[in-house]
Amino acid sequence: MVTVLLRALKGLALVSILSVSAQAQAAQEPIKIALIEALSGPFANTGEAVFRNLQWATELVNARGGVRLPGLAEGRALQLERYDSKGQSEEALTVLKAAIDQGARVVMQGNSSAVAAALIDAINKHNAREPLKRVIFLNYSAVDPILTNEKCSFWHFRFDAHADMRMSALMTVLKDDAALKSVYIIGQDYSFGQAVGREARRQLGVLRPDVQIVGEELHPVGRIKDFLPYASKIKASGAQAVITGNWGNDLTLLVKAAKDVGFDGKFYTFYGNALGAPAAIGEAGIGKVLAVADWLPNVVTPQSAAFYQAFRQRFSRPQDDYVHMRMQLMVQALVQAIEAAGTIDSIAVATQLERARVTFYAQTGSMRAADHQFQQSLVVGVMDRQGAPGVSFDVEGSGYGFRVIKTISADQAQQPTSCKMQRPEGVGL
Repeated sequence: MVTVLLRALKGLALVSILSVSAQAQAAQEPIKIALIEALSGPFANTGEAVFRNLQWATELVNARGGVRLPGLAEGRALQLERYDSKGQSEEALTVLKAAIDQGARVVMQGNSSAVAAALIDAINKHNAREPLKRVIFLNYSAVDPILTNEKCSFWHFRFDAHADMRMSALMTVLKDDAALKSVYIIGQDYSFGQAVGREARRQLGVLRPDVQIVGEELHPVGRIKDFLPYASKIKASGAQAVITGNWGNDLTLLVKAAKDVGFDGKFYTFYGNALGAPAAIGEAGIGKVLAVADWLPNVVTPQSAAFYQAFRQRFSRPQDDYVHMRMQLMVQALVQAIEAAGTIDSIAVATQLERARVTFYAQTGSMRAADHQFQQSLVVGVMDRQGAPGVSFDVEGSGYGFRVIKTISADQAQQPTSCKMQRPEGVGL
C-alpha cells in the first residue's frame, strides 16, 4: 500500500514538474509577427525600408523586456518574420497561409492596397473557419479609403492616413497657391492610384474650381522603366503642377524624367520625401516638390530630433534613411493592446486595439473603433537644401530635406466613414 502511494506521489510530482516546464517554455516563446511584403521585384526597396523600421520597433520593445503578460516572470519577445509577396496578391495569400501554419497571429503589410484588400478577405474567411488560429492584420501604408469604409473588418487596423485624408492635407497648401491655374494628375493603375485621381478631381472642384486639369492618366504599376514619354506629355500640356500618389521606383523615375525634359512645375506628392526622389530631382525640386506625411524628420521638436537621430544611429547608411513614425506607433499600440488584454488571444487583443491611444517621442495617435482608422496629425513639407531654415536633416545623404510648412491636427485630418463593422458574436463597442 505504501509503495503504491509513493508511486502515485512520484507520478503527481512528475506531472507538476512537466506542467511547470511547459509553462516556462510557453513563456519563453516569442510572439510571432509575419511581415508580408514585396521583398523582391521592382518595389523591393520599399519592402526592405519597411523591414528596417519594424525591425527597429521590435528591437526597442524587446530591449525593454518584451511584452509583459500576467503570471510570467519575464516578458515575451516579439519575433518579426519576413515573407516575400513579390508585390502580388496571389503570392501574399500563399505566404499568409505559411505564416499562420508557422504560428504567426499578427500580420503586417502595407505597400499595396490591392494586396491589403486580398489579405482582408482571406483573413476574414480564415478567422471564421479557424477560431483557434485567428490573426489580426496591422496595415501601415495601404491607403485606399475603401479598406476602412466598405471593406472594413474587425480584424484589420490601418495606422496610416488614407488617401482622402492625405489629399485633403495637400489641398490645404494647394488651395492657397493663387498662381496655380493648371495641373496634371498621374498615378498607378490600381485601386489606390484610381482613388487618388478621383479625390484630386473632387477636391479641386470644391476648393479650386478655377484650376484646369490639363491631363490625367494611369500607368501600369512597377512596369515602366522609362517615364520620359509621360514626362514629355506633362510638359507639353502646360501644367504648372503634377498631383501624384506614386510611390517607390514609380515616383523616383517619374520625377527624374520630369527633370530630364525640363519640367519646372511643382509636384504635389504623397511620397516625394524619400526612396531616391529628392536626389533624382536635385536643385530643380527646391520649393517645388511637396510631400504629405504623418511625420517628417524636420518636425521642430526636441523629441522628434531625438527619434530621428536614434534611427540614424541604428541604420547609419544613407540609403537606409527612410524612417516612419507611424510604424513605431503601430508596434507600440500592439504591445499596449496585448498587455491590456493580458493574453495573445486575437479577439481580446483586437478589442483593446480598438481603443488604443499611444504616444512615442511626443507623437500621439488613437484608433477610431468605428472603422479601425488611426487618427493622427499630418504634416506637409516642401523640399529645400539642408541647412536652410527649418531643414536640419537631409534625406538619404542627398543634401535636400523637407521643411514643414503646414501641420494638420488629428481633429482636422479625420474624415467620416461609411464602415458598417461586423464584430464577432459577443463583442461590442
